[in-house]
Amino acid sequence: MKLYNNFNINNAHKNSIILIGNFDGLHVGHQKLFRLAKIYKKKYSSKIGVLTFEPMPKMFFNSMLKNFRLSNLNQKIENLSKLDVDFVIIKKFNRKFSKMKSISFIKETLGKKLNPKFIFVSNNFRFGNKREGNVKQLINNEKLYNYKIIKPHPLIIKKKVISSSLIRKYLQNGKLKNVNKLLKKNWSIDGKVQRGRQLGKKIGFPTANIDIKNYILAKPGVYAVKAKKMKSSNFIKGIANLGYRPTFKGKKILLEVHLFNFSGNLYNKYLRVEFLKFIRAEKKFKSVDQLKKQINVDLVIAKRIK
Repeated sequence: MKLYNNFNINNAHKNSIILIGNFDGLHVGHQKLFRLAKIYKKKYSSKIGVLTFEPMPKMFFNSMLKNFRLSNLNQKIENLSKLDVDFVIIKKFNRKFSKMKSISFIKETLGKKLNPKFIFVSNNFRFGNKREGNVKQLINNEKLYNYKIIKPHPLIIKKKVISSSLIRKYLQNGKLKNVNKLLKKNWSIDGKVQRGRQLGKKIGFPTANIDIKNYILAKPGVYAVKAKKMKSSNFIKGIANLGYRPTFKGKKILLEVHLFNFSGNLYNKYLRVEFLKFIRAEKKFKSVDQLKKQINVDLVIAKRIK
């Protein structure tokens, strides 16, 4: 899979099927879209390309929006590589690009540089300065720039449109089972282990502390997890607390992971933490002893999770 950070793509990747979007989490709705693209790929002997943006436009326009993403860029690239995608354009979303007129995007980017045969977009896709461009404008320019717009129907399960927004809502409500089902994999956070206040170690439960960066803040609480070093394939089961640690008057969101039957130094290592089950909400305990008793109860539950 070829990666581009601009619109100057190889001739071999022109006249392709281009899917435009954030594809945050690459959930079952997105996966349905890529299955359809594969049918077009076979029928028209075309390549499949993805145009996505970094940072996500919604986060670019709202600097206060910090904890929002279901996946980081590396996870997105990794997941796309499993979907028979031939190339990905990761366009830096900045002030200059955001000011581009919608007709200029159609003419200069789509018409002159990408030359797609098909463009897959959602019906609510907006683009160009002040979001002036829409799918109707794209369709109106089909013949002029020799492409065809495909608007697949959204995936609906139990009367709910499957979207990244719905999955974020499920995470915030602690509905991890729903999340993992819609992702068709365990939701995960990748992050660097940093030196913390050593509070876990002091009470007998050493943890690897990870700053969650721009990941969505799932419901603060205790989770059964499994984790691995980024270049390893071996997961170790564990338990994690995601939240503010109110018993210790914590103010910063942190993911603290305690791995079962593990000894070793993880500082400055990158871990992938997969979330298996939501155990309980975070709460403030009256004493450290009460917290330790509760952790022992949580551990028994977490160790039963397969």
